[in-house]
Amino acid sequence: MTSEFDLICIGSGPSGLRAAIQASKLGKKVAIIEKYKFVGGICLHAGTIPSKTFREAILSKVSKNKKIHRYAGYSFQKFFKRVQKIVNDEVNVNNDQLSRNGIKVIYGEASFKNKNEIIIKSGKDTREIKSEFFLISVGTQSNKPNYYNKNNPHVILSDDIFSLKTIPNSISIIGCGVIGIEYASMFSKLGIKVTLIDGRHRPLEFLDSEIVDELIYQMRKSGVEFKLGEKVKDVLLDKKGEMNIRIDLECGKKIHSQLAITCVGRVGYTSNLNLESINVNLDSRGRIIVNHDFQTSCPNVYSAGDVIGFPSLAATSFEQGRLVALNIFNKNYHKMSANFPVGVYSVPEVSMVGETEQSLTKNKIPYEIGIARYKEISRGIILGDINGLLKMIIHRETKKILGVHIVGESATELIHIGQCVMELDGDLNYFLKSVFNYPTLAECYKVAALDADNKLKI
Repeated sequence: MTSEFDLICIGSGPSGLRAAIQASKLGKKVAIIEKYKFVGGICLHAGTIPSKTFREAILSKVSKNKKIHRYAGYSFQKFFKRVQKIVNDEVNVNNDQLSRNGIKVIYGEASFKNKNEIIIKSGKDTREIKSEFFLISVGTQSNKPNYYNKNNPHVILSDDIFSLKTIPNSISIIGCGVIGIEYASMFSKLGIKVTLIDGRHRPLEFLDSEIVDELIYQMRKSGVEFKLGEKVKDVLLDKKGEMNIRIDLECGKKIHSQLAITCVGRVGYTSNLNLESINVNLDSRGRIIVNHDFQTSCPNVYSAGDVIGFPSLAATSFEQGRLVALNIFNKNYHKMSANFPVGVYSVPEVSMVGETEQSLTKNKIPYEIGIARYKEISRGIILGDINGLLKMIIHRETKKILGVHIVGESATELIHIGQCVMELDGDLNYFLKSVFNYPTLAECYKVAALDADNKLKI
């Protein structure tokens, strides 16, 4: 069988885009299949880029209008104008990259005919194309709980936030994972009454508990009401004054709000791919199961990005896609580093790399911590962030850096200093000997290192 392409990427999000470009750089003939009329995937059009742009628009609006405390009824589209401009600019950048690298983009919905052929449907048109290898990078979609009804405009999925016309006066967010936490903190900054509901007793359990405590404290100060350890029984239409929704909890409590946003996990966007025809294994959430090389149970079919589950970060998806292309074509392939940063774009930001105190205690690894608080750092005071902090975790015996955890201004930027030192196998001495620009938030590393060093000498 003569293949038309060496590699076909199904989905044009971070992993599909990066894999296609890398394969093209290796001289391979590559195509991308995209079901929508624009490249970029969920990351660009409904997830990472829009939500982070929305966050910056909110912070900019609030900082310029300190006398305005409530934005209920404000046109959501005014916030979205900047979001849409950024998205359009990113689409143009992606299209330019694909064009320069000679990658063919085919718009339509793909499904497998066999392990080397796919069927592409676009409106009434259907075509079949062949490839030696495939990468499935279709991403995920919001999970739809039993109480969700698409005909109810007052209960929406997190993917639908940017379809809102106006900002409601009160919001109930069901699910306090990363997406729920981010949007809860954003809307509360607009003076909107936000209630965050989750059956778990703690949000973001993968983060260091001290950092989570500080985040919850600051979000409560902004007006977010947490209902943790509370399971939702039902969500009902219940017009009561301005309140359109009544959420019944299993404990008997009732919560009223104008809008409910469900953020109760995500499922793989795989139902229409006909993966059963090529025996690709899925988990209970429709996500694709892969080995350490991102290879599925069908040897010439690979998968990367959110559709394979953890860590489900745009940053790691980019790298996964690149590594898939290198692996497929046997070019300088290596494993992805375990020292990848995690960023939560809440208000305030949170970021981490490496181990938490909880994981180290569980594994009986001796450690010490060093703390630097933004209120003790000149740059923190200048920026007006006196609640931020940086925590560095050091091995008590080797002094190697085991983890860095930050909550506060520029946390997702600041984390990379710690990440670099960890990846290069550095230790506490690097920070003790180094001089940082003054005044900068990077100085937190020096202060935290001195704090840890003092404790180690006691």
